[in-house]
Amino acid sequence: MRWRHFLSAAVSVMKGPRPVVLSGPSGAGKSTLLKKLLRDYDNVFGFSVSHTTRQPRPGEVNGKDYHFVTREEMQKEVDAGEFVEHAEFSGNIYGTRNVKCHFFPLFVSPKEKRLRERQTETEESLQKRLQAAATDMELSKEAGLFDMIIINDDLEEAYTKLKNILAEEIEKVQESKKT
Repeated sequence: MRWRHFLSAAVSVMKGPRPVVLSGPSGAGKSTLLKKLLRDYDNVFGFSVSHTTRQPRPGEVNGKDYHFVTREEMQKEVDAGEFVEHAEFSGNIYGTRNVKCHFFPLFVSPKEKRLRERQTETEESLQKRLQAAATDMELSKEAGLFDMIIINDDLEEAYTKLKNILAEEIEKVQESKKT
């Protein structure tokens, strides 16, 4: 699948609508947008926890934020085709478990300002992320790859756009719960 260029966070829709996949380079704000979505629509969405070989950041919990695994475990699962997508970035592998359905794919792109404000890495690492983000943005323009692209230069605007894009999917779930 062509999504291997992107690191993804998946949200599973409970009934009816397609699962939603937010893809984008590391630091794009996928997790931040997803946390807001899950907080506001916890009765509609659930979160698919991705796997990674990187070490947890302060406050991250194994099994909640990511499944933190060894490189050997991850490679064995990648080779067995257990991920819908996987990618390597900065020496770590990331992957989302295989889900047997059609997705509603969205691409989230970061702005340099957002990455700098995180203050979680060196200038060299930041430049590597920005270069990867520029490459991913070009790849994301491939026809039919993503249903929508969200530029995350303002969190509230990006979140509003995400909610508007997902309004029909949210409505389907809410309607199915009424019956």
